[in-house]
Amino acid sequence: MITEEHLYAIALRECNLIGDINFFKLVKSFGSAKQVWEQAKKAYSKTEGIGRKVVYDIGNPEHLKFAEKELEFCEKNGIKIRLRHYNELPNLLNECDDAPAILYQKGHLNNSAKTVSIVGTRNITLYGKQFIKDFFERTQSYEYTSVSGLALGADKEVHEQSIHYRIPTVAVLAHGFHTLYPSKHKKLSEKILEEGGALVTEFNTSRKPDRENFIQRNRIIAGISPATIVVETGFGGGSISTATFANSYNRDVFALPGKITDPYSQGCNKLIFQNKATAISTVKELIEQLDFHPPKHKMEELFPAVETTIQLTENQETIYKVITEHPKISLDDLSGKINLASHKILPVILELELLGKVKTFSGRQFMAI
Repeated sequence: MITEEHLYAIALRECNLIGDINFFKLVKSFGSAKQVWEQAKKAYSKTEGIGRKVVYDIGNPEHLKFAEKELEFCEKNGIKIRLRHYNELPNLLNECDDAPAILYQKGHLNNSAKTVSIVGTRNITLYGKQFIKDFFERTQSYEYTSVSGLALGADKEVHEQSIHYRIPTVAVLAHGFHTLYPSKHKKLSEKILEEGGALVTEFNTSRKPDRENFIQRNRIIAGISPATIVVETGFGGGSISTATFANSYNRDVFALPGKITDPYSQGCNKLIFQNKATAISTVKELIEQLDFHPPKHKMEELFPAVETTIQLTENQETIYKVITEHPKISLDDLSGKINLASHKILPVILELELLGKVKTFSGRQFMAI
C-alpha cells in the first residue's frame, strides 16, 4: 500500500547530495522521511556527518511535485515501492551499507528464497552459453531464484534458461520503469513476470539507462545474493564491477575459467588469479559449493522413502545413546562417561558415521543425526 511516507521518501531521495547513505543516516536520526523533510534543515547537526550543504535542497517543493507524479505512475502500472528504512528490501541486500533507499518492483520477489546472481559479457560465446544451459539443467530440481541484469548476452541466457526450467528469475534494471533497455527484451521481461519472477530497479522515471547507472545497478545484483557467478567477461567488462561489489560485501564469487587467448575469458581468469573468485571446475562441484538443497517432495519423487531399521551392536548402541543425550560431546567426555579408552571409541564413531547416525565436528566433538 502506498502511503505518505513513500511520497516523502521519493522527494527526499530526489534532493541534491542525498544519496542512499545520507538518506539512511537522516532517516535513522529523525525517524522517518517525512520528519527529515520537515526538520532536517534546522536540526541537521543531530546527524553525524551531515552538514548545511547536504541538507540545503531538502524541502524543495519541486521534488514533492515529482514524487506525487511518481506515485501516480506506480499505482497506475502496478509497481510496488520498497523502502529500506521499513526493512522491505531483500534481506541480504538490506545488509549492504550502500543499499538503495528505495527499490521499485514489478512482479513477485520472495525475500526468503535462496538466490544466485549470474552475470557475464554481452558478447557471450558458445562456451558460456553451454555452461549456463548445463547449470540450469542440473539445478532444475532445486528451489532458488536466479538474478541477472536483462542485458544482451549472458544476462539474456540466464533469464531465458531460468524460464525454460521454471526457475523464478529477477532482472535488475539500470533505469526507471518508464522505459526498457534493451527494448528488444520487452517480451522477455513480460515472460519473466508471467513465470513468477520480478523486475526491480532503484531508479525512478527521471532516470534513463545512462552508462553510470549500469555500474550502480551491479551493486544490487551482487548484494542481493550470497554468491555471484561470472560466466565470461573481458578485462574491463561490467561483470568485473559486479564481482568487485560482491567481494566488498564478503559474498562468494565464482568464475568460469577459459583459454588465456579467449578475450572473454581473460577477465574471469584474472579474477581467479587475483584470488577474487573461485574457479569453476565442474557444474556438480559448483552446486555443492552453492549449498543448494533440493525440495523434499522432489527428492521423494526421485528416491521414494523406504522404512529401514539399522540394528546397532552393543558398543554402537552405548556410544550412540550417550552422544544423543549430550550433543557436541567431546571425545574425552565421552570416554569418561562410558569408561572406555579413546582409541577404542574412535573406530565405533567411524562406524556410526558411515551408518549416518553421527556427525563429527572440529575438536573431536560428536552429535547424533
